[in-house]
Amino acid sequence: MTILFEVKDRVATITINRPEALNALDPETLAGVNDAFQRANAEPEVRAVIVTGAGQTAFCTGSDLKKTMPPKESFAELTFGRLQGYYPFAGLDIDKPTICAVNGYALAGGMELALACDIRVASANAQFGQSEVRVGSIPAAGGTQRLPRTVGQSDAMLMMLTGDRIDANEALRIGLVSRVVQQDQLLATASAIATRIAENAPLAVRAIKRLVRDGQGLPLAAAIQSEQYVLGVLRDTADRIEGRRAFQEKRKPDFKGM
Repeated sequence: MTILFEVKDRVATITINRPEALNALDPETLAGVNDAFQRANAEPEVRAVIVTGAGQTAFCTGSDLKKTMPPKESFAELTFGRLQGYYPFAGLDIDKPTICAVNGYALAGGMELALACDIRVASANAQFGQSEVRVGSIPAAGGTQRLPRTVGQSDAMLMMLTGDRIDANEALRIGLVSRVVQQDQLLATASAIATRIAENAPLAVRAIKRLVRDGQGLPLAAAIQSEQYVLGVLRDTADRIEGRRAFQEKRKPDFKGM
């Protein structure tokens, strides 16, 4: 199986399982990644999602150029026809928080997969690169848009226009990742973060994710207005009342997502 899926303690872990191909994405594996995220989003018991790669060498090196050729369909068919949703990582657009555990190389589409997640942690041997320009292409799985929003225009342009790689420490410096840890601690670190998220009120967690992502494209005043609307929606939820009662009673809250 090219995609492994496991749920433990309300956290789904998705593993790209092609270590012999540096976890490159052939069409089957790409479809499997999208399906796995949609499965995690649909399962009520899952409250957070981790994605990683099998082995110690690579998280994901992008499209498998040996197996990924231009599609036979016209672009118009892919965009407006029976295969809507041609954007490679369309399935990753889910309500639940996503954490990318980058072990080794995250190159081209692999880096864009990491960028599509909400939080990124990296092993000390991780390397990141948007190398598409070197093979006559562009980072068209969200890279040209997500990378500048994540690290700023200058660092993003430097990476995309040169195709050069950066190491884990540089990725931490520019804000591409939140943590750098030793490789044997990577999954434990990602799991600890995911578990802490999963312990929080699910509706509030999903609301924060949606507000942050949607708000990036809004003027500040409109974004704050949206924030206040969501606060009003959450005000009388059972979980918000439970959170206050648990605080008063000095106990751990039992959130139900209601």
